[in-house]
Amino acid sequence: MAGRMVVGSAALAGLVRPASAPDPAGGHRMLPVAPELTGLLPNRGLRRGSTVAVAAGQPRRSGGTSLVLALLAEASRAGSWCAVVGVPTFGAGAAAEYGIALDRLALVPNPGPEWATVVAALIDGVDVVVTAVPATVSASVANRLAARARQRGSVLVPYGRWDGADVTLQVVRGVWEGLGPGRGRLRRREVTVSARGRGAAARPKEVKVWLPGDGLTRVIPRPVATSVASVTGRSAAGRLRPVPPAGSDPAGRRGALTLVGPA
Repeated sequence: MAGRMVVGSAALAGLVRPASAPDPAGGHRMLPVAPELTGLLPNRGLRRGSTVAVAAGQPRRSGGTSLVLALLAEASRAGSWCAVVGVPTFGAGAAAEYGIALDRLALVPNPGPEWATVVAALIDGVDVVVTAVPATVSASVANRLAARARQRGSVLVPYGRWDGADVTLQVVRGVWEGLGPGRGRLRRREVTVSARGRGAAARPKEVKVWLPGDGLTRVIPRPVATSVASVTGRSAAGRLRPVPPAGSDPAGRRGALTLVGPA
């Protein structure tokens, strides 16, 4: 299930408890984040009522989307509802790999001209609301949405430029791992994430993290080059043969094809 597609604020009725309602788990004011991200946040988690912006960066494919997924993952695992607004390319498959519960994920790919109304309605009923920031959003609208999040106890996560956030996170550097000389595949990326804000977050911070994290990265060992004889007696060097996985494959996929070279 690729999340719930929400059409109109009325579609939220009956889906979830209001974010401002008492938390059945004990009224916790802090939503958890991955351990490697706790040092970036003044309260070591997502404080209800706060605004935590993720700068999109230039170019836009700078790791901001992966950082958004990493922010949502632990809160979603703990039972929180999340929503993503205005990101039509948001990948539900990638969200599931990060551990985000798709049955508690509301997606509004194209909110249209009523963007502020849609975001406000989601703030009333969802624990964490991620939204792409339109270029035309005014400071007064942004301030009203942040105030609504404080009142309702939701966490607002603007994705893009957002002045006045409690904390702004941004991927400032990144190095991919997995490619060797002429071979390999991109497996994960070491990124440097900066944090700046106001109050307790006024002092800039930086941490290096893996996106995806170590727990989500499956290391694939290089195949050993061997010479294999075929049933016809000819050398099988340079041919493709199926290689079964070394252990159980949770995704149920068959073994990859590996080029068998000469010994």
